[in-house]
Amino acid sequence: MALSSLSSVLWALLFVAAQVILSAGYNKCVARNFGYDSVVCECNSTYCDSIGSVSLPPLGQFSSYLSNIAGSRLEASQGEVRANSTGERLRLTIVPYQKYQKIRGFGGAMTDAAAINILSLSAGAQEQLLRQYFSSEGIGYSVVRVPMASCDFSTRLYTYADTPGDYDLHSFTLAPEDINMKIPLLQRAQALSPRPLSLLASAWSAPAWMKTNGALTGKGSLKGQPGGKEHKTWAQYYVRFLEEYAKYNLTFWALTTGNEPSAGMMTNYSFQALGFTPEEQRDWVSLDLGPALHASSYPHTHVLILDDSRILLPHWAKVVLSDIHAGRYIHGVAVHWYLDSVVPPDISLGTTHDLYPEYYLFGTEACAGWNPLNKGVMLGSWDRAEQYAHDIIEDLNHYVVGWTDWNLALDPNGGPNWVKNLVDSPVIVDATRDVFYKQPSFYSMAHFSKFLWEGSQRVGVSASGETHLEFSAFIRPDGSLVLIILNRSSSDILFEVWDPPVGYIPSTAPAHSLLTLAWKRQ
Repeated sequence: MALSSLSSVLWALLFVAAQVILSAGYNKCVARNFGYDSVVCECNSTYCDSIGSVSLPPLGQFSSYLSNIAGSRLEASQGEVRANSTGERLRLTIVPYQKYQKIRGFGGAMTDAAAINILSLSAGAQEQLLRQYFSSEGIGYSVVRVPMASCDFSTRLYTYADTPGDYDLHSFTLAPEDINMKIPLLQRAQALSPRPLSLLASAWSAPAWMKTNGALTGKGSLKGQPGGKEHKTWAQYYVRFLEEYAKYNLTFWALTTGNEPSAGMMTNYSFQALGFTPEEQRDWVSLDLGPALHASSYPHTHVLILDDSRILLPHWAKVVLSDIHAGRYIHGVAVHWYLDSVVPPDISLGTTHDLYPEYYLFGTEACAGWNPLNKGVMLGSWDRAEQYAHDIIEDLNHYVVGWTDWNLALDPNGGPNWVKNLVDSPVIVDATRDVFYKQPSFYSMAHFSKFLWEGSQRVGVSASGETHLEFSAFIRPDGSLVLIILNRSSSDILFEVWDPPVGYIPSTAPAHSLLTLAWKRQ
């Protein structure tokens, strides 16, 4: 009898423990090693590791989330805030009265390739993948960049108005890629998201018949001059795109003036591009795009200029934003991460912010594996996760309000891509096994996107001495504080955080790790 009642108690305890684990939502990573410096987490139609919904402990305690080269993935723990210093040599002091920019959001791109890969999975695995990015138990993506017609991550070249001479855009029509793939997936992502998604549109090329080179690829720009019929038609093309997507209940927060305008100035450029000089972009916005949007049903759609590498700043911003006729239609400056390593953030992002503080800076594209020396997919690369985290922290510390990854999902080769410009992605789909792999870079994104809600404001942090740690701190709209710390060194680093109204938080950043600390302040 005693044995039987003990057994009942044990079963009851196990049941309660299981419920606690399920309510926390945390499932462990199913790790797979493909021979690089860390692991991927494998997911299928019935199982995927997840951090779940995150809630903070009471005042006086803190939460910690750790990912590292050794295989931890958003590993959660809690600790006590202390009244007195731990005496560690390194102290990070929160300076809450130093206030900077507010966060808009984080996300990725629903390219044709991403949609093809997601839809290559079974219905259950598709749902798992979308939940990982967009649901409340996922990593909180709120931004989705949507290419307008084809880009290199398409399987064919097309625009929405390929009939020559159609200046009134009578033939304008969305592609099967939009109607059958991207739109249904965006609708599903929106249904999973606890908040409205911020959709961001970017065009790669105008129809060939509008262009000086008569082709979607290579060196070419719009025929004629800003204010002329090609430029006006190209502005109306944007409005028509917004109108067509609105029929599917998808409205866009913002659009860019065109993907990488510098590419369209390069002879023999290999994929879709449309060249603009900053002067041409300025005049097109002031004479054509701005007035067209203003007169449309979408006058509040944000316009972001540049959409190219920050090596072009601050010059590009000076040319465009110094003109009041263009400036009144513009909300921000979009930057890509390519070449960031050769351009100091202070002289590009910092100077642009100082000159034009009323315009925000927004990261619109980044991917690993783009460099010819280190190309394609590397399953389990921690080094690439560190590249992401380093760039995001550097951008955040220089006034950037959001950061958008490139393809949401790619295949094991890094495609499909019609010109074989194969790169990496945080999610790699293996349709032959009906599984997808969450790369270390997926978790790198999560350390930011899961915790930095829209409206979170960056505040000051000062280190007591020289350190290898990289960090950025934010006060969220509910008053809680989030501190994100990257350790790219090969040694563990002990430190403490001092938040004056709260106390001292003892912590360790293990070698090659990313750490998010969060605590209530009131």
